[in-house]
Amino acid sequence: MIPMELLSMLASTVLGGILSIMAQKSQAEAEKQKMFMQRAEFAAQQVDKAREVTDAFTKHTRRWIALIAVVAILVIPKLAPFIDPNMPIYVGYTEMQGGFMNWLFGPEEAIEWKMAKGFVITPLDTHIVSAIVGLYFGAGFTK
Repeated sequence: MIPMELLSMLASTVLGGILSIMAQKSQAEAEKQKMFMQRAEFAAQQVDKAREVTDAFTKHTRRWIALIAVVAILVIPKLAPFIDPNMPIYVGYTEMQGGFMNWLFGPEEAIEWKMAKGFVITPLDTHIVSAIVGLYFGAGFTK
């Protein structure tokens, strides 16, 4: 027969070992969370540094790209009819091709080039302007 003191010592040793392992596990988890927080803080600092643009060249680069795109895609084609009223302007549209069964098999897309005269606003114009406006509003919202 095993004495009660020996059983008590054995049980307390096992229980003490289990509690020690649980404490080490929770301490390791706390350390892991602390490192995650440090990493997140470091990442946030890097993002903040990237957002703080102090270089004048970098600030103006986006503005110049947007200005050149607007002039080349929107302004010059709009001024062409005023320079030469007989100058044809070719506009490309994506049109759906096909017949009655398009609802079942899906339409085929084809680019149709059509001649237009005068002042023409194309879908490309509206897409470019909305993309540029979205770029500036998006940059403004993140500040």
